[in-house]
Amino acid sequence: MTLPINQKASEGRSWIVNHFAERWVTANGLASALCARQLIPRDHKLTIHRKVQDHGAAWAALWDAQNNDMWDRGKPSPALIDLVEQREDLFQPLAADGRRKKVLVPGCGRGYDVVMLALHGFDAYGVEISATGVATAQSYASEELQKPQAYNFGKQRSRSASPGNVTFIEGDFFKTDWELNALKGGEALFDIIYDYTFLCALHPDMRRQWAARMAGLLRDDGYLVCLEFPLYKDPALLGPPWGLQGVHWDLLARGGDGVPNSGTAPEITEADQLSGRFKRVLYIKPARSYEVGQGTDMLSVYARK
Repeated sequence: MTLPINQKASEGRSWIVNHFAERWVTANGLASALCARQLIPRDHKLTIHRKVQDHGAAWAALWDAQNNDMWDRGKPSPALIDLVEQREDLFQPLAADGRRKKVLVPGCGRGYDVVMLALHGFDAYGVEISATGVATAQSYASEELQKPQAYNFGKQRSRSASPGNVTFIEGDFFKTDWELNALKGGEALFDIIYDYTFLCALHPDMRRQWAARMAGLLRDDGYLVCLEFPLYKDPALLGPPWGLQGVHWDLLARGGDGVPNSGTAPEITEADQLSGRFKRVLYIKPARSYEVGQGTDMLSVYARK
């Protein structure tokens, strides 16, 4: 006998988690899952997730159904704004040769961070899997760039750089067609890449692929900026969002698989003792962040080794 999962009422599971889970499980499997409060058990027959290759279509379906409000924060990241404005030693919008630096935001949503970064002088690119998402971001940008709201800037705003360009691209982050088309034959590398709620939206099986793709898209002298979220969520609980405590460092610096329960070693500060492609150059608790992560979010900056 099989029982349908009630997407609105299953104990301990969010609606978005259910969207990515299989709709049918055995009665025993459902009982086991609920009794375990959705901890990922090893001994029951619950098929936890859709096939990984179907996840892009699942996210696009949420956009098409106008369910993007589930992850829409309504404004750019306060933590990222403060970092860009306070650490001008790391985040100058112009390179030494005068060219404007390029910033990439994968899974950019409505484009709040993309527009904010352009207003701080960068050429900013946002990638979304959904045509609906790209159209939504383009509509937001066309209005916001004409009359920027105060939430795009922090107290430390000191730059007078002219705004950069904004480009939104429909594409699969893990494929190369979007970058070749978007950059029109130019250098397909970015000076800065920013991740917030992109890694946590990916199935854990894709984490190594995420780290490799980041390394491949970033210039040798570039920075990968991660607003690490959610750190309060047990990594054993079902996602998305998936809990990421310790995941970024394990993937990027240690060169691990990003699965905390696989036996991660204590952190080592000497980058040359680690096999990852990155070294962490900054790790702080931001004074400001979104309400959902305030007090638990961490902000990390990684450089290529």
